[in-house]
Amino acid sequence: MASSRPSDHIESPTPDPSIVQPTLGVVGYARFFWRQLTSMRTALFLLLLLAFAAVPGSLVPQQTSDPNGVIQYRAANPELSKFLDAFGVFNTYTSIWFSAIYLLLFISLVGCIIPRTRHHIDALRTKPPKTPARLERLVGFARTEDADLDEASIAAATDAARTLLRRAGYRTRHFTAADGGFSVSAERGYLRETGNLVFHAALVGILIAVGVGGGFGYTGQKLVVQGQSLTNLLTTYDSFNPGRFFSQDQLQPYRLLLDKFSATYSQALNSYGQAIDYTAFVTTQQPGQQPKKQTIKVNEPLHIGDTDVFLLGNGYAPWVTVRDASGKVAFSQPVAFLPQDANLTSTGVIKVPDGLKQQVGMLALFYPTPCSPSICGAALTSVYPGPLDPTLTLSVYTGNLGLDNGQSTSAFSLNPDHLTKIAGRDSPNAGIDLKLGQTRALPNGLGSVSFDKLPRYATFDVHHDPTAYWALLFAILVLAGLLTGLFIPRRRVWVKAVTTKQGTRFEYAGLARGEDPGLATAVAEIARKHSQQAGLTMAS
Repeated sequence: MASSRPSDHIESPTPDPSIVQPTLGVVGYARFFWRQLTSMRTALFLLLLLAFAAVPGSLVPQQTSDPNGVIQYRAANPELSKFLDAFGVFNTYTSIWFSAIYLLLFISLVGCIIPRTRHHIDALRTKPPKTPARLERLVGFARTEDADLDEASIAAATDAARTLLRRAGYRTRHFTAADGGFSVSAERGYLRETGNLVFHAALVGILIAVGVGGGFGYTGQKLVVQGQSLTNLLTTYDSFNPGRFFSQDQLQPYRLLLDKFSATYSQALNSYGQAIDYTAFVTTQQPGQQPKKQTIKVNEPLHIGDTDVFLLGNGYAPWVTVRDASGKVAFSQPVAFLPQDANLTSTGVIKVPDGLKQQVGMLALFYPTPCSPSICGAALTSVYPGPLDPTLTLSVYTGNLGLDNGQSTSAFSLNPDHLTKIAGRDSPNAGIDLKLGQTRALPNGLGSVSFDKLPRYATFDVHHDPTAYWALLFAILVLAGLLTGLFIPRRRVWVKAVTTKQGTRFEYAGLARGEDPGLATAVAEIARKHSQQAGLTMAS
């Protein structure tokens, strides 16, 4: 069988068995892994991985920013929530796996930046290289016609080339007859590498700013009903998420009163009921200052003290009054209801532990504008988020509400397992329906319940980040460094005087580091301007 190898193939000699590859050892492997970790390829991979790791935090409600949303998500997806809890997805940005990627990226970037910065500084100190002997091999080669020039004219033309290149932003190196011939070596584009270093250094700055801000910052959420207020005290918040290094002394005192919450909904046929605007009208006051009337809108937070107050959510808080059989008030206050859909069909829980013959709990549904089953062909539901015909439906339970055992319970949940249902579906009595301003009797002579008023509430997110402006600065530097690294070319250009028997001509050429589609045009422009200044004719 004929060999498939080429005719000039030479067999390699049999390897000497005494020659073996040296083992790396612990230090060698450590050096190898360090070089892999601090390579720019690894840094870019970790940056991409960090972006992917942040995706779950935008798809799933987070405990730090939307604790009520987490409660609703767990209730709607109990099995999936167990899986997500196992991986800490509800606390994505403080999870072990996200922190590991974050720290590895930080180490990788620092390991990349330090040696590259040292090398870049050395390159800035280095003079442009000597002029190559044969410029015709390089990009954009051009030359002038041979001319009879004396040494003084050649020197003057070379000086003119150096001046021209300096004005174009090149660093230049001038060679004379004593150096073997007149020429100018020029280079530019070191700002490209500077931009790359600024980009990566700014990424490190962002990582540090986010880390420090997370350690010393805090976020707090508070549901405020119209007429009620938020005070910047730790005990005021419904939920509070401090940083690792948080201290209560950081809380600057102020008070925020919700005067009114306004919601505007579309009346257009193709967008009926869609929210157009949410506005919280508030009165703020800081120690030693006069009260101020201000507004908070979506994406228009209020800056007060050292915090930003964001409008996070809103809903209805029906004012419910419960009286005993003698007419004495046992419960009277607004109750915040959690919206369940875009038309603000909402659920709420009313707990009356004292004042009646028995403890009473009510599971309530609120419909701002209900549509009856006879019209909509389904269960009672809201068809518009505005309160055109506000309606409450109540299911009533009696028994031990579990409020006396010293354990905290959610204001938005009622466990009916150990309670007796006395009104509602599958009970002796029908559920209670209430329109705004109506009163209905409670079963078993317990008293009465009335729907008195319909205030709205707003949920505020109070956020303090001491490094927010630093993060913004570094983000701007990231963008500036990226644009600089992308659009500034790194190139070298030479102008050389060549003397032959026919006379003296000037040659021009360039060399790019990386892709530079504009190099040939740039060399041609330099050749054109220089030949005009020197009174030379370009060769065709």
